[in-house]
Amino acid sequence: MTRHEPPQVPPSGTLFRDSGHGGRVGESCGVAGPYWSLRPLGGGVEWEAEPEWVRALTPAERLSVENALRNLRSSRGGV
Repeated sequence: MTRHEPPQVPPSGTLFRDSGHGGRVGESCGVAGPYWSLRPLGGGVEWEAEPEWVRALTPAERLSVENALRNLRSSRGGV
């Protein structure tokens, strides 16, 4: 990717790690100008991420995050 080519916009729902925001994990939910909008998996306020600081989760990371989210929901009485 060069500075002149904008990164391809990810499909909604793709999970990413944003190293520009302390390694936060979020789900893509759109684009805001030059930034990607990410939403925390457990809910909360979206944030804008610079695409060059964001990478898709590996399959192992995705599994770990999804299990942690299920455990959190279970501990709160959700499904």
